[in-house]
Amino acid sequence: MLEFHTLTIADREAYQAVSLRSGRRNCNFTFANLVGWQFWFRTEVCILPDAVVLRFTLDGERAYMLCMAGTPCCDLLQAICDDCGGRMTLLGLEDDQIDCVNALMRECGSADASATNAITQLHIDTIKQRNQYDYIYRRADLASLAGGKLKAKRNHVNKFLSEYPDFEYRPLEPSMFDECRRLETLWREERGDTNPEYGDTILAEQRVMETVFAHWDALGMIGGSIWLGGHMVAFTYGAAVTHDCIDVCVEKADRNIDGLFSVINQQFCSHLPEQYVYVNREEDMGLEGLRKAKLSYHPEILLTYNDVHIA
Repeated sequence: MLEFHTLTIADREAYQAVSLRSGRRNCNFTFANLVGWQFWFRTEVCILPDAVVLRFTLDGERAYMLCMAGTPCCDLLQAICDDCGGRMTLLGLEDDQIDCVNALMRECGSADASATNAITQLHIDTIKQRNQYDYIYRRADLASLAGGKLKAKRNHVNKFLSEYPDFEYRPLEPSMFDECRRLETLWREERGDTNPEYGDTILAEQRVMETVFAHWDALGMIGGSIWLGGHMVAFTYGAAVTHDCIDVCVEKADRNIDGLFSVINQQFCSHLPEQYVYVNREEDMGLEGLRKAKLSYHPEILLTYNDVHIA
């Protein structure tokens, strides 16, 4: 039987003992993201020696994510199926995990043909969620912007450097959070997000940011900022998702300054510890402009995301 409890910051050490060595670079496994959005998804956690089971409540229904440092087993799938009363929804499975789950379900079902438990019902429905695919890049590529494919990005950065030779890059620190708040408000106003449809999401994102700021060190955050004339004009921050991959959780910049988003991205990656071979810049949410921008950096990995419903 799985024992769940509400996810809190106190779970970080035990959670990351599994997640950091899992090899799964899905941004949804970033502990800072999980803590920040806990209020939204009502996230609960069960931490096992080689696995973390995350339980969410979506539209009144339970759904699960598995962060495995080992291989999934029938017993674990059976326990999840028991927990949700016979209907199981697994979120965020990569393509290679789909085959594994299908094989396990067949194994579980054939182990005891007369069994009446829910996991012997092998109806599996897999839904690809293209809007949730993560864009993962090599940190060295984003830092150097070398090669023909990234020439346009390199030109944006070089133009900025020629126009603002006195810019400063500073690691993000708690003393700068008021400047971050000011810039985030400016960024939001420039976007023109006045549509009530987006109001709840915007307020939620602000709440997540405040949670991160309030627990910056406890969450192990890493951030950077760009300054012109003593004022912050861009900031970003992220946290480890695995030992070799950092997840960029937030990136904001003054839209009136040409090339600034390219600069904060390049500078942040240039100053990251070398242990981070990969940078996860998260999903595009199906937004055409954002998808085009993320693809223009030529990701090393387009990390697949599938929802699996078993009933």
